[in-house]
Amino acid sequence: MPESESENLPGVDLLELRDVAVRIAEEAAAHVRARRPEVFGGVGASRITDDADSVQSKSTPTDPVTVVDTETEEVVRALLARLRPEDRILGEEGGGSSQSLHGIRWVVDPIDGTVNFLYGIPAYAVSVGVQIEGRSVAGAVVDVAREYTYSAALGHGATRSGDGTRTDLRCTDIESVSMALVATGFGYGAARRTAQGELIGALLPRVRDIRRIGSAALDLCMVASGQVDAHFEHGLSPWDWAAGALIAAEAGAHVHLPTADSMSAAGDVVVAVAPGIASELGAIFDEIGAYAPIPDA
Repeated sequence: MPESESENLPGVDLLELRDVAVRIAEEAAAHVRARRPEVFGGVGASRITDDADSVQSKSTPTDPVTVVDTETEEVVRALLARLRPEDRILGEEGGGSSQSLHGIRWVVDPIDGTVNFLYGIPAYAVSVGVQIEGRSVAGAVVDVAREYTYSAALGHGATRSGDGTRTDLRCTDIESVSMALVATGFGYGAARRTAQGELIGALLPRVRDIRRIGSAALDLCMVASGQVDAHFEHGLSPWDWAAGALIAAEAGAHVHLPTADSMSAAGDVVVAVAPGIASELGAIFDEIGAYAPIPDA
């Protein structure tokens, strides 16, 4: 966003917005961390399909939402009501003003990686992004299990904190796609998964390897921290990328995003890639059709 655009909102401090996002995301993550053993017991999956009060389905039977997702979004909303009462909220579970992009909007995913959360796989996150006029300007993603906090503010870089340390983030300096580790994710509907599988089939022989972590927010932070070289995924909603894509971009990634009102059903693609391979990978994506939307059937 050009600085002149933010001047229409006097008093906006991007670093303050980042700090509020960090505070909220960390408090929400603490709730998630405490509640998982209370709701599901141990790590095993035996409780997952047995407790209808704890797990329900969203778009398909394989797309779950848990009572902890709903609780955590309520925690975030209560904090924002106290700290930023004039701002609007778009949350994955509670909805919000998804079509209006004017002013300040907080975009919240209470648990990104819910399937991992259900099964006790330690790769799920709380994501809190801040958008002004539809562009992300601040945000935080907390890796709940590892207790790392990734954060960024537009023009101020990206950092990771945890274990008493704070690290400035930069993408890898990779220069060849053939050596790239590429993260991706898959939708829940069979038609979209089929199309995504075909893209992976075309891409896999041309890269080092593919990773499917199960949380787009963490994938984007992994691009920022150099743990993967690129991420692409079709069918994300704003809460999936609002914070993570900014963190990746502030760490030097080249980022391709949908409009801020594009929801999962449209099937638009989100891409974040280390700068040294951005042109080469972009050409491959053009060749195999990876930039084309994969809408819900």
